[in-house]
Amino acid sequence: MNIKGQTIKSIEEKAKNIKLLILDVDGVMTDGSIILDNEGNEYKRFNVRDGHGIKMLGKAGIKVGIITGRKSRVVEIRAKELGITEVHQRVFKKSLVYERLLKKYKCTDENVAFMGDDIVDVELLKRAGLSAVPADADELTKEYASLVTRKNGGRGAVREFTDLILKASGLWAKAAGEFLD
Repeated sequence: MNIKGQTIKSIEEKAKNIKLLILDVDGVMTDGSIILDNEGNEYKRFNVRDGHGIKMLGKAGIKVGIITGRKSRVVEIRAKELGITEVHQRVFKKSLVYERLLKKYKCTDENVAFMGDDIVDVELLKRAGLSAVPADADELTKEYASLVTRKNGGRGAVREFTDLILKASGLWAKAAGEFLD
């Protein structure tokens, strides 16, 4: 993971404050491909390890939400599988939903981690206490993130970020302990 202009200690301090992770979908939870068949059905491919990282965050008490510009039934299905109840689709001004989530969960910017991948995510990348983009994110967008993962979107980037949050905040044992005993 590329920690941009920060120290591991500063990232650890930020991670300790995280209560809410917000994710974009296309290019973050998926590789950004949108597959349509002749009937207009949409298909997306999600990474199972990313999903497990999201489940471990929940187990550790960190809430996870989705804010995405597109609307897809596939996203609703995947979110339900992962226990994500905050699913906001067809959102063109992500900061409006972000503000509502801050109020709902009694959070400040410092309590939020955000992962996006493109220019529409810059506003939240700048605001969130801890922000990340996948390795294959838009080059301009990378400039606004705290971290750039080694992995690409839909290929383990989310897991890399969730593991970092859990380990740096001291919640790793709570989230993963049963698997390691």
